[in-house]
Amino acid sequence: MPTGAVLMIQGTASSAGKSFLVAGLCRLLVQEGYRVAPFKAQNMSNNAAVTGDGHEIGRAQAVQAQAARLLPHVDMNPVLLKPEADNRSQVIVMGRPFATLDAAAYQEAKLRVWDEVTAALDRLRSAYDVLLVEGAGSPAEINLKARDISNMRVALHAQAPVLLVGDIDRGGVFAHLYGTYHLLEPAEQALVRGFVINKLRGDPSLLEPGLVEIERLTSVPVLGVVPWVNDPQLPEEDSVALDRRRDAAGPFTGIDVAVVRFKRIANFDDFDGLEAERDVRVRYVHHPGDLGDPDLVVLPGTKAIRADLAWMRAQGLDRAIAAVRERGTFVVGVCGGYQVLGERIDDPLGFEGEPGSAEGLGWLPVQTRFGEGKVTRQSAMTVVSARGILERASGVRVDGYEIHAGETQVHPAAVAAMLDDGTPVGAIDASGRVFGCYLHGLFAADQFRQAVLRHVANRRGKRYEPTIQLSADAAFDRLADVLRSSLNLPAIFELIESQRR
Repeated sequence: MPTGAVLMIQGTASSAGKSFLVAGLCRLLVQEGYRVAPFKAQNMSNNAAVTGDGHEIGRAQAVQAQAARLLPHVDMNPVLLKPEADNRSQVIVMGRPFATLDAAAYQEAKLRVWDEVTAALDRLRSAYDVLLVEGAGSPAEINLKARDISNMRVALHAQAPVLLVGDIDRGGVFAHLYGTYHLLEPAEQALVRGFVINKLRGDPSLLEPGLVEIERLTSVPVLGVVPWVNDPQLPEEDSVALDRRRDAAGPFTGIDVAVVRFKRIANFDDFDGLEAERDVRVRYVHHPGDLGDPDLVVLPGTKAIRADLAWMRAQGLDRAIAAVRERGTFVVGVCGGYQVLGERIDDPLGFEGEPGSAEGLGWLPVQTRFGEGKVTRQSAMTVVSARGILERASGVRVDGYEIHAGETQVHPAAVAAMLDDGTPVGAIDASGRVFGCYLHGLFAADQFRQAVLRHVANRRGKRYEPTIQLSADAAFDRLADVLRSSLNLPAIFELIESQRR
């Protein structure tokens, strides 16, 4: 039987800061001596991670596990939805592909996966002192509530106290808290034991009248006002976060990086290491007019490779990137972006939609063919080329992970990176300006990232001095410090300890 305490973090909307708070609380509770684990019943994100035994889970839960000083486990995220189109997602259940379903079909399928959700939650609860559960979106989506498997249904199953988080940076936070609370059923309202206001820029004392009033209107205490944290160095899981990023204004003398904003962009946290460099500017572009004259163009992963390749061509981005490439811009493709750079993509079984084939950009001598399987594994590669952009990275070993369908054949003369077993996992063109590989985590590896950036800066006449970046462990400690100073910890500890008596 489950024995550990459960504390659930729900939000008034997507990107209210649930993942951020769970990560910080994981580290804070570990510092307090608790054995703690994260859990999210259902995640919708194309930012995924791979466990040590090859299961696929949401990237946010892997990060939260790291904050809790644990290895990620599939029980931490039993259901992962990976959108492939506006109305279709690949459904991952317990780390393996379950089906590709449209929204209506998935609503029916939810009932079939609920037992997997509760079993995973109960297993973790029995193994840890505290289970920190993250909700999804908002619990007040009344059109979807009858088939909820992410928010209040989970809280009711675990009889977990809930902290409801609102994002004050968006405006309207008191209305969001009030409205969300009053759209809940009485049994659900009884589980809401505190409000948390997140992302405050400014003086918290100015909020005091509002805090008093929201408590009066709901009888729910405000258990914290968390300040805005500049550069928390934690990955975003939702691509909506990219919509809120703004390019730096004015002249820039460092390395300008343009990342293609595919419609189904995946694992864009691959570029967090670049964004943390002071002498690097990262821009996400979706139109040729946004491209400018970058020093480096990156084609990221995508959950819909042929569809996003067709979109890229329809936008004219392929021609625009080809033009700057001819003028000396470097191009890197990661995972799906690597496949797009190749000569051909064959999908005879329709792994990503209708069966068919597509011509790639043809900038790398590689060909990809999809089959029935999917590669999900933690991997390490060694750079075996010293050509062009890899000149200073030759011999560098990079630890990362692979999540991709398809097998890619590489022309022997173009092999640029290999796995430990000798399998080619990357390629470079004859000019040395175009490189692609399957390994996620490239730019998180300091030695590889700095070697590539030094070469780009040298060839493009740009400034680059490596920035000392916080380790993940230090970032979690910093986040825990922020929460210690802004949350009512005695009240939160009481919510936990009352379940352990």
